[in-house]
Amino acid sequence: MRLEYYQRLVHSFADRRILVLGDLMLDEYLLGRATRISPESPVMVVEVDKERCVPGGAANVVNNLLALGARVAIIGVIGQDLAGETLRADLAARGADVTGIVIDPSRPTTRKTRVVAHSQQVLRVDREQTHPISPSVAHCLIEHLRREVSEAEAVVVSDYNKGVLTAQVARAAVQIAREAGRILTSNPKPPNVRTLAGAKLVSLNQVEAQTTADDPRFADEDGLDEAGAALIRQLHVETLVVTRGPKGLSIWHADGSIRHIPAHPVEVYDVAGAGDTVISAITLGLAAGASVEEAAEVANHAAACVVRKVGVATVTPEELLADWRL
Repeated sequence: MRLEYYQRLVHSFADRRILVLGDLMLDEYLLGRATRISPESPVMVVEVDKERCVPGGAANVVNNLLALGARVAIIGVIGQDLAGETLRADLAARGADVTGIVIDPSRPTTRKTRVVAHSQQVLRVDREQTHPISPSVAHCLIEHLRREVSEAEAVVVSDYNKGVLTAQVARAAVQIAREAGRILTSNPKPPNVRTLAGAKLVSLNQVEAQTTADDPRFADEDGLDEAGAALIRQLHVETLVVTRGPKGLSIWHADGSIRHIPAHPVEVYDVAGAGDTVISAITLGLAAGASVEEAAEVANHAAACVVRKVGVATVTPEELLADWRL
């Protein structure tokens, strides 16, 4: 891809409206120092100096899209609790349209609390319920999707297997997007991949692909092409993308064509959230008229930017443009 085209593509992200459907979470960080061993039991005592909360799960996809300049509307579920209020207010303050967020009093907002001492995570506490949402809540999400899809250029289904992506919701999302002539992409978890038959693009990491297909060849260079070709036939999607860490990413199309794109070599500090960045950049690229391969090249640069940062991070258009020159 020529630099001039890459620059135009990245700059055009600011004109795109993306609809995100998925599992919303609040990531909470307690940052401090381990000062002594507790007299109550042999565990560290961490004195907390600072607390912060950031959007997680599908909300991190929203955050990535916003950071890249897109306009974003959200469809998801929160609980009737402080964590949900905090998450919705945070996303609204960042510029997202939060009118599609549904409150379900029967379940808490998914919250992941990480205790960090001297820059090292020492404990994570998860507060969540992962059973499927009720048919009535699913109906609300689907109705929001029907109303919002005409205003969007693409739909991202961000699945963390926390109960939102039921078969009812997934199939309706694919059908609604197709009927509206909109791109639908997803980064689903293995238990839910097959509910997205008909999607434009599904992105999995190598472990997820291997688990979904029950095929160890995804870790084998010699059998990789055949493994991906077999999986895309099973999934009935137009394009399958498998991210492979330092080996880059691989693309299979329903017409049988395959493309391997090498990683942009960087020093890796933290891979957390990189999958959210990849699906965000690919979706924006497709919405801007790029081919899958061109969008994937942009996503490679976006991933290179975020893995150089500590913790779940996002990338800006300016960082994407600077990364081209590295």
